[in-house]
Amino acid sequence: MNKIEHIGIAVRDLQESNKLFAKLLGTPSYKIEKVESEGVSTSFFKIGDVKIELLEATREDSPIAKFIEKRGEGIHHIAYDVDDIKDEVDRLKVEGFNVINDVPKQGADNKKVVFLHPKSTNGILVELCEERKDEKN
Repeated sequence: MNKIEHIGIAVRDLQESNKLFAKLLGTPSYKIEKVESEGVSTSFFKIGDVKIELLEATREDSPIAKFIEKRGEGIHHIAYDVDDIKDEVDRLKVEGFNVINDVPKQGADNKKVVFLHPKSTNGILVELCEERKDEKN
């Protein structure tokens, strides 16, 4: 793993949370994006080399809606940048981590993503991110 890529925060109202975080961080969101497959709208803020991703559910059955219903708003996941997501998934499986999705899927901000189950990471949802290249995989 190279670095923390972003910290994901589940929010009820993206528009209101964007205002709050713009004031808090002293910078506006640089990107708002929907990820239909996950049922979320996202908003990104950049602070130094790390990003903050706000996530709002766009449908009741989305992972973010379920998270907020169970735990309320707050930190949802920590994402780490990796060079080769498939190699990293293989390495972590050998190390005994439980992978939620073996096959990388399209995430926000031009990333391929895989999630590790919180039961194998001390209760923290971990996201692995690889920058998508122009290749078709």
